[in-house]
Amino acid sequence: MKAAPNYLDDDQIERLAELLEQRAVPFKGFNLEALDGYLSALAVGPETIPFEQWQGAVWGTPPRWKDEEERLQVEALLMGHWNMVSQRVRHGDDDLPDHLAPLLWLPENPEEEQDDELDVGRDWAFGFFRAVELSEMKWDQWLDEHDWVDEIFLRFDRLASGEIVGEDPEAPGEPVSYRERLEIIASLPGMLADLHHLRIDALTPREPIRREATPDRNEPCPCGSGKKYKKCCGAA
Repeated sequence: MKAAPNYLDDDQIERLAELLEQRAVPFKGFNLEALDGYLSALAVGPETIPFEQWQGAVWGTPPRWKDEEERLQVEALLMGHWNMVSQRVRHGDDDLPDHLAPLLWLPENPEEEQDDELDVGRDWAFGFFRAVELSEMKWDQWLDEHDWVDEIFLRFDRLASGEIVGEDPEAPGEPVSYRERLEIIASLPGMLADLHHLRIDALTPREPIRREATPDRNEPCPCGSGKKYKKCCGAA
């Protein structure tokens, strides 16, 4: 694999987007926005998924590249995007550099009123949940153990489905407005950073507590008193 950039510049992002539209989207693969959500879930998930395992879903049907050089160039773009996402999740809402911002489509002026049918963020959330499927059991464990993770998933589900489901899952959901979608998108970096912290904590080895061996009752006490252990520190 060619050396991947630390992040993608504008030309590389455009090149990757074109490749996905031509070689992935027609074959039920990802567009750029879905890829961004997919890699985001992989970067903050409960286990590390190797490149060979996750890249297949990106294309839908594995493409035939013109030659080995083209394949290596494409893989370098994918890994550049991965590097970009991996750096992004280390930042919150307030300190995210512009060049690491989530890659999803928004209107030219997002603050203008838009039709609520405009489903911004849908493809990003779709990609995120596709990656969750690769570690479903471990994600389920996090959801069971942490209510706040479940809350994040509910918000992402609103982007994907366009509905806010009430207490009765059989009842029709309330449509998600464009403004509500924007609020979720604006808080993406913070939510990803929180999941990243959970991942780091979960993957950090814990040092076992080592208890010193207790001396025999008739041995000298290790405190140096000269008395037998049973007559000193080991006395009941």
